[in-house]
Amino acid sequence: MTFFPRVFLNSREEKEINQGFPWVFDNEISHIKTKKVSGQNEQWINVSLKEADIAPGTPVEIFTKAGGFLGTGILNKNSKITIRIISNEHGDEVYKDIESFWSKRVSDAYNIRQIHYKNQDSYRLIFAEADLIPGFICERYCDENENVYLVVQFLSMSCEIFRKEILDALEKCCRPYGIFERSDADVRTKEGLELKAGWIGAKREEEIVIIENGIRIKVDLANGQKTGYFLDQKDNRAVAAQFCHGKSVLDTFTHTGAFGLNAFKAGAKSVISVDISEEAVETVNKNIQLNNASKVMTAVCADVFDLLKQYEAEERKFDVIILDPPAFTKSAKMVQKAYGGYKEINLRAMRLLNKGGILVTCSCSHFFDSNTFYDMLMHAAMDSHRVVQILEKRGAGPDHPVLLGYPKSEYLKCAITRVF
Repeated sequence: MTFFPRVFLNSREEKEINQGFPWVFDNEISHIKTKKVSGQNEQWINVSLKEADIAPGTPVEIFTKAGGFLGTGILNKNSKITIRIISNEHGDEVYKDIESFWSKRVSDAYNIRQIHYKNQDSYRLIFAEADLIPGFICERYCDENENVYLVVQFLSMSCEIFRKEILDALEKCCRPYGIFERSDADVRTKEGLELKAGWIGAKREEEIVIIENGIRIKVDLANGQKTGYFLDQKDNRAVAAQFCHGKSVLDTFTHTGAFGLNAFKAGAKSVISVDISEEAVETVNKNIQLNNASKVMTAVCADVFDLLKQYEAEERKFDVIILDPPAFTKSAKMVQKAYGGYKEINLRAMRLLNKGGILVTCSCSHFFDSNTFYDMLMHAAMDSHRVVQILEKRGAGPDHPVLLGYPKSEYLKCAITRVF
């Protein structure tokens, strides 16, 4: 039987774990029971987390204060998220065939996507904790020639130590044309890991063109934000486009122009796509050319806050406005400040809409939860003196499953509204 150090939690710290939360923070740990070897003798001893001589990446078993078993996880003393839980089974059961363990996790994620997506689709293949592979992200991109590219992120020690097993499983499952690693997010430094980026195996084209809802989108695997492209809004873009035929559309925080291009494809009369980044606007212009959309669609480089004020002063009007901003808050402490930012852009958008116009408004911050988001919309409507009808409440697509008990996995809010 393999030895696994036993981590005991403080009293009542197990509640969230029993509800599905997959992390243990450093301040939740009471003590660790480990083995001390002296010559031919060994004995169990209790030590604090600080005193424990346990290397980062060591598998441990987690117990309640009273001794109830909770699960097996990977310990990393470098991180405040000290343990990421990989299974609710005992360590011996997990490690008896670790290759098969991770192969099944990868194939489970792949198979459930097959219900919703075709081989030519691009989608998120693995969504970290929500797919029971903590800290690991994998996007599946299919280019115009039906070559499959994977973009992977190993963001925590809990997946980094299983790099070989996970990559082998992906190769077996997906047979990718190329795998690009984007483990260059700052969160890795909090795990005590160096940043990495580049091809794993054969080098391929870093810029590819994918097809989304019938439109061509250029994706920069190496330099695009995060994993190259935001796949989570794919279905929301298609739904928003249904309201755009023959309409004037303002697409803000556009990034790649995808919302605007979906609107163009649906027959919009005019589309203005706005982003503050010159690089983003350059990408939008490339995508406009790819789709022969230049007669209908224009890319504008501007601060959205300033542009909305300007359009309001000019008494401009639109039939459809799309607000898809980046996360205005990345911590619970900044929620109130973010509330003001979200409220301002929504209030001004409501004023810019023709009566009966459509506002598609989003937030991708998990700290800005659904209740707060819809409360903000209500107050924006009140202060803009408009009546707002919510037609549909949406989130990320089915390639972004939600793990019960782990609210971070339910991060995206997308409201389709009509404004009177």
